Amino acid sequence: MKITVIGLGKLGLPLAVQFASKNNFVVGVDIDFDRVNSINLGKTPIDEELDLDWKLKATVSSGYLKAVTDSINAIAEAEIIVITVPLITNERGEPDFSIIDSVTESIGNNIKNGTLVCYETTVPIGTTRNRFGRKIHGLSNLEIGKEIFIVFSPERVLTGRVFDDLRKYPKIVGGLTDNCTQKGMEFYKSVLDFDKRVDLKNDNGVWNLGTSEAAEFVKLAETTYRDVNIGLANQFAMHAQELNLDIQQIIDASNSQHYSHIHEPGISVGGHCIPVYPHLYLISDIQASLVKEARVLNKNMPKFFVQRLIDKVGSISGKKVLVLGVSYRPGVKEVAFSGAYDLQKILLSLGASPYFQDPLFTPEEILKLGFEPGVLDADTEFLIIHTAHQEFKHLNLGQYPNLKWIVDGRDVLGQGIGLIQT
Repeated sequence: MKITVIGLGKLGLPLAVQFASKNNFVVGVDIDFDRVNSINLGKTPIDEELDLDWKLKATVSSGYLKAVTDSINAIAEAEIIVITVPLITNERGEPDFSIIDSVTESIGNNIKNGTLVCYETTVPIGTTRNRFGRKIHGLSNLEIGKEIFIVFSPERVLTGRVFDDLRKYPKIVGGLTDNCTQKGMEFYKSVLDFDKRVDLKNDNGVWNLGTSEAAEFVKLAETTYRDVNIGLANQFAMHAQELNLDIQQIIDASNSQHYSHIHEPGISVGGHCIPVYPHLYLISDIQASLVKEARVLNKNMPKFFVQRLIDKVGSISGKKVLVLGVSYRPGVKEVAFSGAYDLQKILLSLGASPYFQDPLFTPEEILKLGFEPGVLDADTEFLIIHTAHQEFKHLNLGQYPNLKWIVDGRDVLGQGIGLIQT
């Protein structure tokens, strides 16, 4: 097959490599010339993605994968088009469709009869049909379900383990018509392999969700569930601190019961997905008060933890506060919607001097992200642990005599989540 993948980011490039590994001719499209050049040399621009380096080199060397910046010819020659460009959102989760709309317009102007179009970018429910489908049909004048085929198939992978996740989780497919869905299922069955899983109601593989709306709902539901569950865990954690109880002990005991699946509480919820997709869900379900409340609660967790510190010391104005971790999750060099930004804003508003340290980032990289780099030293009085990096679990706090208070936002030190006096 001739496959075009539009968007060679942390999802798109591994997908392109996966498709090419099945002896398909894949053209990857990206506007970043340096990235395209690196890919064509067989050099991965995503160092942290497991196995991508050698798999990329193999597929480029075999001639099955190449990258380009010109989307017009790549679209016109494709039998399959897979879109993985980002849907940009602001801090409130409001989507900006400009990038994906531009891609959709280019598809509508250049698509040929018989082509299958697969959207993998997470979008509000109804977007694939009412926004993308209408645009492509209007521009191409080709009938959807007979002359061209459009499906939504959400990405369900995490950065750093994309190839493993592609095998682990069922591939969800829903089309604008039954014919679209069938075309999409046939395609994904031919390019993906799946691990055997005895825990699923159906065999692991490509799952038919019937419609694009149902497939869109799946992605938003699984992510919104996590946000709401984390919100509940955070509410439990706040109450446990009021009662001077160990919330982790309580959660572990609760989850020993088969039907309890309480998530981990923490100082922030970051990443491309969990802080964003509940907002996309709320676009179609404006009455979902539980979703709204959980998102507000989780967004305010950095403020809650800092307030706990203020309640004890009175003021941190003029004080140096070191924050450990700028990435949003341990072991991953990514700062999308990281709570470190909220912590910085809160600490500055209180007159403190926040500094940041992260083993995945150099001081220069931390400075470039907008943070003041620092290190845990003899002058540090206040410490906030934001990210549960493995390196932070072995801190020898006894060698810092001026350290007075620690806000452990992830129970990294094993003394419970919350405030620790040294």
